[in-house]
Amino acid sequence: MSQATGSEGAAPRTTAHRTAASATGSTGSTGSTGTTNTSSTTSSLERGVGRIPIMDVQPVVDGGRFPASCVEGETITLTANAFREGHDEMGVQAVLVDPDGGEQRLRMESTNPGLDLWQVPVRPDRTGHWSFRVEAYSAPYESWVHSAEVKIPAGIDLDLVCAEGVLVLRRVLAEVDSGLRPASDGPVVRAALESLRSPGLPASSRVAPALAADLRGMLALRPLREGVTVSATYRLVVHRRRALFGSWYEFFPRSEGASFDPETGWRSGTLRTAATSLDRIAAMGFDVAYLTPIHPIGSTFRKGRNNTLDPRPGDPGSPYAIGSADGGHDAIHPDLGTLEDFDAFVARAKELDLEVALDIALQCSPDHPWVTEHPEWFTVRADGTIAYAENPPKKYQDIYPLSFDTDYDGLYAAVRDMLEHWVDHGVTLFRVDNPHTKPVRFWEELLAEFDEKHPEVIFLAEAFTRPTMMHTLGKVGYHQSYTYFTWRESAAELQEYLEELVESAPYMRPSFWPTTHDILTPFMSSGGRRAFALRAILAATLVPTWGIYTGYELVEDVPRPGAQEQIDNEKYEFTPRDFAGALAAGRSLEPLLTDLNRIRREHPALQSLTSIRFHEAEDEQVLVFSKHLGAVASGTGSPDTILVVSLTAHDKDAWTTLHLDLDALDVPERFEVEDLLTGERFTWGSDPYVVLSATDRPAHVLRIIHPEES
Repeated sequence: MSQATGSEGAAPRTTAHRTAASATGSTGSTGSTGTTNTSSTTSSLERGVGRIPIMDVQPVVDGGRFPASCVEGETITLTANAFREGHDEMGVQAVLVDPDGGEQRLRMESTNPGLDLWQVPVRPDRTGHWSFRVEAYSAPYESWVHSAEVKIPAGIDLDLVCAEGVLVLRRVLAEVDSGLRPASDGPVVRAALESLRSPGLPASSRVAPALAADLRGMLALRPLREGVTVSATYRLVVHRRRALFGSWYEFFPRSEGASFDPETGWRSGTLRTAATSLDRIAAMGFDVAYLTPIHPIGSTFRKGRNNTLDPRPGDPGSPYAIGSADGGHDAIHPDLGTLEDFDAFVARAKELDLEVALDIALQCSPDHPWVTEHPEWFTVRADGTIAYAENPPKKYQDIYPLSFDTDYDGLYAAVRDMLEHWVDHGVTLFRVDNPHTKPVRFWEELLAEFDEKHPEVIFLAEAFTRPTMMHTLGKVGYHQSYTYFTWRESAAELQEYLEELVESAPYMRPSFWPTTHDILTPFMSSGGRRAFALRAILAATLVPTWGIYTGYELVEDVPRPGAQEQIDNEKYEFTPRDFAGALAAGRSLEPLLTDLNRIRREHPALQSLTSIRFHEAEDEQVLVFSKHLGAVASGTGSPDTILVVSLTAHDKDAWTTLHLDLDALDVPERFEVEDLLTGERFTWGSDPYVVLSATDRPAHVLRIIHPEES
């Protein structure tokens, strides 16, 4: 059954899928609880820089053209440069606005006095569309406090200092009386005023109540403000946790349970047989079962083994050549089963606490129903034929790309309806094949509509493409991207790339894959088990989301001559595997993968990206990095710190001294570590000596044992 919909029948799109750039530059309200003296409030956009300049607010994406994003429970830092002339005191607040319009006013701290950087950590606690702004102001009470603390001990202007204090506190009391400030503030302020007006007391006694901790704390929480300047309001989209953290396992369902009979040939696996594999995937600690396309496959120009043009009888063809007389993108290949079988697969996944991701390839075989029903959705060449996919010198005669330039609305509606069909059947994540070959405008509108209607659905971009395209896909709404990890190998390359990814964190979350069904790099094909173990450790610990393609645990590493992909590629044939036999014989990496996923689940630090810090090793092939979350950010009530010391070459051992930044680790000069892969414990200092072996110890994955845990 085809879900194609012509433009005349397209359902109306929602306002959410239109660009929201108009929100950029809007100003926020200044009348929130604790905000005072709003008569002098100015917007930094309405009147130039404003009374108190606010510059370079972050996280902001392209000046606010796109929203920044994070996930629920993730700690992010709001920053701004704010300053004023002269020496009077000033303050800065961040105003965080939740999806219901509720405001949380947070005091920002100057982290580098004299250099004007202010920041505050925030931790949005639920999904939805948030916003934030920054407000800077002159702080008359703090200015008076500074003057009093300098002049009173020196005996300078004693009565004048007291009189100036009276004027300041009268303003505070006026706010109490007018209801701008809680009535509970009144007694403290009145007591301080009475003392300041008592000429019979020594000056130090007169000012004491006005300098006391209770009054200071009250005015730190609800400051007296004047000359308030308000930044623009910036958008912040908060996604569910899986958008940041998860472990993906990719497989071809047709290979799960496939069998070969010399007389009858191949028998395909089904969704029912694939469902039996979910137990093993869940036991290894993966969170997402990712299925390559499950749709009918065309027969016209069907590819044979290893991408040849001469398929043999029984060759199943590429599942990326989607569509036949049995249906298109909303149908299931008859060999795999029925929609009821798919529903049973999803139900079993949910029982095992697995989510189901579906591969979406927006392309068609020549036999797809859309080719005859909607020829306007394809590019027609000068000779009247439909253009097939090419990446010269590669030709993909079995695939027709879609064209969005003739009937954009009709094609948009068809794709949207197809995705919603799978969402209705329990799919919560989509891995999108080659999104960079579709108009960015299409993704911006589609992802915005899904964000409004199905905010739980996550999109992963398979986009090994130009950096600008990959980053822009993140900005317009993709939750995750494969990135370039597959080709970053040395310690220097990995450090540089992770630092780049941290800068991109407000809009692009990385997903690290050592191999895919399309990619087997020379590093992986030359290093055997050592390379596969090493890259799994790095992928699983460097970033919060990682994934493997099935067969990784069996170290499938033989390349097709002249190509960076596996020989006998599973895209073109059935590949049943004996996972149990390999595990029993000690040839499988399943134990390592299980350990890595367990460690990732048990340690919140590994579920973060921006907490990463790099340390030095005297051997340049050794990568040393840590991830640290404080007691609040970890969500466990105690700090969590992971330190990874890893080889980056699979053919070299290392004996080297490390130079650790103890402040980044939040540890004393001597501290205990536990290797989470082996259970060993060590006492380390700032410069430990380590020995790594590519064969049996490619890395330490260490838990810092903080003093409070000892």
